[in-house]
Amino acid sequence: MTAAPKFVSRYAVDITILAVAAVWGGSYLAARELTKVASIGGLLAVRFLLAGLILGLLWFFKRERFSKTDVLLGTVFGLTQASIMWVETWGLSVTTATNAGLIISLTILFTPILESAWKRSWLPRGFFIATIVSFFGLVMLVGGNGITAPNYGDALMLLAALVRTFHVTAQGRLTEGRKVSSLNAIMMQCLVCGMCYLIADPSGSWAAASSFDARSWMLMAFLVLFCSVFAFAAQLWAIKKTSASRSSLLLSTEPIWAVAVGSALGGELLGWIGYFGAAVIIVASYLGQGIERRHREGKATTTA
Repeated sequence: MTAAPKFVSRYAVDITILAVAAVWGGSYLAARELTKVASIGGLLAVRFLLAGLILGLLWFFKRERFSKTDVLLGTVFGLTQASIMWVETWGLSVTTATNAGLIISLTILFTPILESAWKRSWLPRGFFIATIVSFFGLVMLVGGNGITAPNYGDALMLLAALVRTFHVTAQGRLTEGRKVSSLNAIMMQCLVCGMCYLIADPSGSWAAASSFDARSWMLMAFLVLFCSVFAFAAQLWAIKKTSASRSSLLLSTEPIWAVAVGSALGGELLGWIGYFGAAVIIVASYLGQGIERRHREGKATTTA
């Protein structure tokens, strides 16, 4: 009888992580729609300042004390996150939501490569083969249903994926062995992000906040409440109850949701070559994650 709660709890965690992947997959279409009615700096300022304020309300009830590490890392990661989102949203305004979601998902494979180089502990050859296969999938994706020149928005999304790789790897390495309040650091990160965009584009920020219609505010609410506040909080809760490998594997379904939302709601048709390229990226991501997980678990067993 005692196994039932554990069974429910395990699947509740998995469903929560999948929900995070789903809302992040849907965020590309929502953000792309907002770039049609607001400047990039303006919509990002509104998004992250609102997210930071809502997290601030959560902090008001929890009252977790800020440490110097919380402030320092929150500020540093806020600056790097600001650069990522600027490049990502710029690329998103040019390319399709489907392409954006799939290209940015290459971070799933890039991150362990950079981490391996940082730790000087290399992954098996099969992992790097999966990475090369992903690039072939990327070529087919941006090529569409024929031989066409890649859109420069796709190049921007690839740049964003590379910058995000450095951001994620640095987060893992710089927080390792340090006591960091996740709520405090994430709130600082959102507020620093928002202030960077506000300073960079004050007129665009005011124009966005004052001219959004009901539909635009609904899209913004989705980005703020689901893609920022819920996603960050749910991810922090879930990762404490499962392994990092399992979380990463479930979050790697993000490109699937990006394709589904882009096709169903955005009317974005890739053509059969594009869809085949998308499938190649997704399958290679899964295989690469599996190889990385087994390698890490094997090392943990050996050292134990």
